[in-house]
Amino acid sequence: MKKVAVVLSGCGQLDGSEIHEAVLTLLSLDRNGAEIHLFAPDKDQLHVINHLTGEIERENRNLLKEAARIGRGKVLDLARAGIENFDAVIFPGGYGAAKNLCDFALKGSDCTVDPVVEKCILRGLELKRVMGFICIAPVILARISGGMGLKIRVTIGTDPEAARAVEAMGAIHVPCAVDEIVVDTDYGIVTTPAYMLGQRISEVAQGIERLVQQVLAMC
Repeated sequence: MKKVAVVLSGCGQLDGSEIHEAVLTLLSLDRNGAEIHLFAPDKDQLHVINHLTGEIERENRNLLKEAARIGRGKVLDLARAGIENFDAVIFPGGYGAAKNLCDFALKGSDCTVDPVVEKCILRGLELKRVMGFICIAPVILARISGGMGLKIRVTIGTDPEAARAVEAMGAIHVPCAVDEIVVDTDYGIVTTPAYMLGQRISEVAQGIERLVQQVLAMC
């Protein structure tokens, strides 16, 4: 049975993990016989958004505690992950990936990556673990791999501005439909656009299912 770490960034499209993407990832992994382990950084998220109004609330929330809403309480601190213990790692999207796992939403191609997340991905690249990145999450990999001089092929869909940012960080952006994936076999990386393009959950589900199946096949 393949062991897969799934890294969450909170709970909710506008300030954490995109819940549909996270749940579809977990469902697909389970259907394909993987052993799933959930992780999130143990820190406060950038801010809290009222998902009814889109307004910022005056409160603080912790990523690990919020991710536990999706994981039904079974989520561990990413600092304790030990990537060498897993066959693959998958990062669902949502604004939390671009606000909490890195600050791409604020700084674009000049972004920095959370140190715990960066250590996880660097270790994955070092050990040649297969890694999947969904929706906006590929920008995290682009920032890290670009700094290493690695030209990894990724996708965030077809948005020209985001694609330019990805390439400015050193990755190679490949346009991709919502129900398709981009695979870099040299580095063991699989990406799909999900809600960067998707208008319907069924469309997003197709791309995530293909990503999960490809990730597991490459382990």
